[in-house]
Order: sequence, then structure tokens, then C-alpha cells
Amino acid sequence: MILFPAIDLKNGQCVRLEQGDMARATVFNLDPSAQARSFAAQGFEYLHIVDLDGAFAGKPVNALAVEAMLKAVTMPVQLGGGIRDLRTVEGWLEKGVARVIIGTAAVRDPDFVKAAAKKFPGRVAVGLDARDGKVAVEGWAETSQVTALEIAQRFEDAGVAAIIFTDIARDGLLKGLNLDATIALADRISIPVIASGGLASIEDVKAMLTPRARKLAGAIAGRALYDGRLDPAAALALIKSARAAA
Repeated sequence: MILFPAIDLKNGQCVRLEQGDMARATVFNLDPSAQARSFAAQGFEYLHIVDLDGAFAGKPVNALAVEAMLKAVTMPVQLGGGIRDLRTVEGWLEKGVARVIIGTAAVRDPDFVKAAAKKFPGRVAVGLDARDGKVAVEGWAETSQVTALEIAQRFEDAGVAAIIFTDIARDGLLKGLNLDATIALADRISIPVIASGGLASIEDVKAMLTPRARKLAGAIAGRALYDGRLDPAAALALIKSARAAA
């Protein structure tokens, strides 16, 4: 189980949204690179970055901020937001991103995702963000008519490294992870699933380490880290002891 600290980028700043609404953004750090270094110093092992402006624009927008973060830390980075073609995938992987996350294009152009995963095995993840069970696209501005499970099943045996499943209704609201829905998805596919949206406290981390959540590959933490509700040292110590006992 990996706990991914999240950095969401809007106008070059580190923000958190509520339920994916760009109008409900809280700025937590004007310097994303400093935030990335802080997470590295706290002992996190893998960084999750989303170019929010890019997700809406359909192309990278906060590239300079991302590139600065790649230079600032040595830990692997997974990046999503505005990655809609093979050229963009290749560009980010060449710049040092460990894993790209494809969201909207996974719904609109599954053949592109399969081609990217085949060309770069283990370095392409799919982001599935669900509102009432249906996957949202275009930076969550639109809701499709397909379920997260239907999309995830398209990529079985395609070489996709992970599915990042977000419950939009909980995202940024500190209501706790929707583990029931996340585990239900993980039980139906062989691709590793990462939980996202609503992680609120150490109790969520403990829940991720229970036997029923054993299939999950990790969880993404955002607002709870920024406002101090989740103590990084305590969370990482719990995970480390669980790994040692496994």
C-alpha cells in the first residue's frame, strides 16, 4: 500500500478543489516545488500531480510547474491532466515522469490508452472519476453514461499499471474514502486500484490496511495533509509496520 500525497495545479499554484469545482479552489502553496520537497522530506515515496487547468484545456497547461517539481525531488511522480495523445505521453515520460494518468481519453479514445500502455508498459495509469457511479470527463465538467467498471474492463490485459478511482462526491470534502465502491471495483478487475477522494484522517489509512482492502494498491491524500488532519509521520509509520508484518 502506497500513500500518495497530491499536488493539484491551478494557475501555477498548489490548490485543492471541492468536488472538482474550479470555482471552489483553496490555494495551499504558491510554490509547488517547495510543496513537493516538503512531501519528500516527510518520507513519502511517490508523488501524485494533477494539472487541473490541463484537464479542462485538453493539453498540458502547468508544464513549467511540473518540470520544476521533477527537478526538485527524486521520488517517482505520477501525473494526470490534459494527457490526450501519444506525443504528450512520450514528452512527459522523457522529462522524468514515472507514470502518466489518462482520464478523459480513457473514455473517449480507449485505443490510444491501449497503444500507450503497449508502448510504455507499466508507465500508463487510467484515472476513473465517478459521479453517482458514472465516469466524469473534461476535468469533471461532463458526466458520461458509462460506469467505472465498464471502462476499467476495457483495459484488462492492456498493460495498464493502475486504475485511480475517485469518488467525486467526496473529493476535497474530507468525508472519508469510498472504500466500498473502490473495493467492489478492485474485486472485478486484475489491474491494481488506487483509492482517491475524501481521505480525511488516520482512520482512512487504517481502513486501507484491513484485510478487505488488501487488494488495493494505495490511496491518494490531499486536503487532509494540507490542513493538518492527517499526520504524515503517523500514517507512514502505520504503513511501514503493516508491510513488515505482511
